[in-house]
Amino acid sequence: MSVIFECEYQGRRYAGLDLPPPGARLRLHPVPDGRLHEAVIAGGPHALKEAVAQSSETVLVAADDPQLRYLPPLLPTGTEGSLVTGFMGTHRSKHPEDPDPDAEFRPPNWLIKAMGSWLRLPDEPLTVSASTVALLEEPEVALVFINDDIGDPHYAGYTFANDLNDIGFHLRNPWGWTPYSKLCDTSITPWLFLDEPPRTAAGKIVVERGGAAAWEVPFACGADALFYRIADMVDHLFSHPGLRRPGLVNYLLLGSDKASYHAGHRLEDGDRVRIDVTSHGVVLSNPVVWDRRPGTSVVAERAAAAAV
Repeated sequence: MSVIFECEYQGRRYAGLDLPPPGARLRLHPVPDGRLHEAVIAGGPHALKEAVAQSSETVLVAADDPQLRYLPPLLPTGTEGSLVTGFMGTHRSKHPEDPDPDAEFRPPNWLIKAMGSWLRLPDEPLTVSASTVALLEEPEVALVFINDDIGDPHYAGYTFANDLNDIGFHLRNPWGWTPYSKLCDTSITPWLFLDEPPRTAAGKIVVERGGAAAWEVPFACGADALFYRIADMVDHLFSHPGLRRPGLVNYLLLGSDKASYHAGHRLEDGDRVRIDVTSHGVVLSNPVVWDRRPGTSVVAERAAAAAV
């Protein structure tokens, strides 16, 4: 499997090739702004590897260097140049019957999650509201697309994400409160796999509490676990002009199967969720933090100030 990753080091943006072995120093290649986006548009995912390797200038950096910070795959420098969206109810386990290949395509539910700059990286905290009812981790395949100058999307590769959400709040009003339930941080790995979306990706979810495993279960995601065909979902989504804005980077989350909440486990403040994608040799691990700050009404505050 071919992989690239991007990072910032000493105020400069770099890219690297392949998954770094544990403890090894990273060989980083400087990449001019926009170079990797241009490579995807011109030649598809595998042109990325060549675009990174073209740079003869390299630096070696220790994996634990405090000045090293990984980035979401192909995240643009502009804060409004990327969008995270997700499909819902996509897995076979959530449908009573197997899909009929001849049936008319009916798209799954879908929602806008956040801008790409809101994504969290491994080990960064996932923050949720103090009003959270019951959390659910969601290990998902995330597809990455880049729109060209006329708005045509180009597939760049895939990575893995944890789309944390408040399923407890969602279940109180499934048809109206789902967007509220999704107002939790989402984490993503920096590793971009330069291949077609995987037929299967497997591993285990581990919830750690107080430094010890409190709950774990195997999981599988990828095309074979889905009720819908990925091509159908993607084609329908990109039929909407709003997602075809020139230059936009789209991170598409393909949905997840049932996990800790469905097994009766409840995530708590301070837990760490570790998604070990053993089939691909990557781990996505993040602590979960409750934001205890009370909500405020900006409208009420302004009205009170105006009355003084």
